[in-house]
Amino acid sequence: MPYSREFGDHFYCREDGRLECGHVFLQGNGLPERWRKPGTFRIGELGFGTGLNFCETWRQWKATRVEGIALHFISFERFPMQAGEIGRALSHWPEVDAERQALCASWPEQPSGRIDLDLAVGVRLTVVCGSALEEIVHFSAMFDAWYLDGFAPRRNPDMWSEELMRLVFDKTADGGTFATYAAAGFVRRNLQGAGFAVERRPGFGSKREMLCGVKSTSGVA
Repeated sequence: MPYSREFGDHFYCREDGRLECGHVFLQGNGLPERWRKPGTFRIGELGFGTGLNFCETWRQWKATRVEGIALHFISFERFPMQAGEIGRALSHWPEVDAERQALCASWPEQPSGRIDLDLAVGVRLTVVCGSALEEIVHFSAMFDAWYLDGFAPRRNPDMWSEELMRLVFDKTADGGTFATYAAAGFVRRNLQGAGFAVERRPGFGSKREMLCGVKSTSGVA
């Protein structure tokens, strides 16, 4: 299991990171049902890590997509991994082997700046290497869903700050959503303070709770 020395935390839960992705990020954002409308569906992610969330999302996209829709997955990552590291981490899940191979084959040798990959018809991955707080403002398009997947709030509080949550809210389309495995009190308060209507739901595995919500002008919890 990949471990970050920078933040002293594992990249995903010990039970099963792929199943956690489905429970927290896809189900928490009402996916795949919401991406069946015509046009481009944009998912924003804080923390690309090994690319597991993207690969599982792409897998489910392929299984459910309809004509006339496109997926743009945009992730913000300060410390991008090498292709070999990504490949080794994702090799644990044969369910996403096709997605893993495609991602690793297209991944730049020295990942930096803005990485744009057209991986299949209607599927684009953008990974922005840098601070999310500094980079999100450069996107003019609005996001339909967010995967808030930084390291544990107590180990990486900047990824859950009030300022960053406000920026995420500002860049969310009307009716857009977020989901996160995190359930810390200050994370919930920062999301509510930004304007999201926040809901607690049962977490995955040993995690008692998770948070999800929708863009709201009322801030009702």
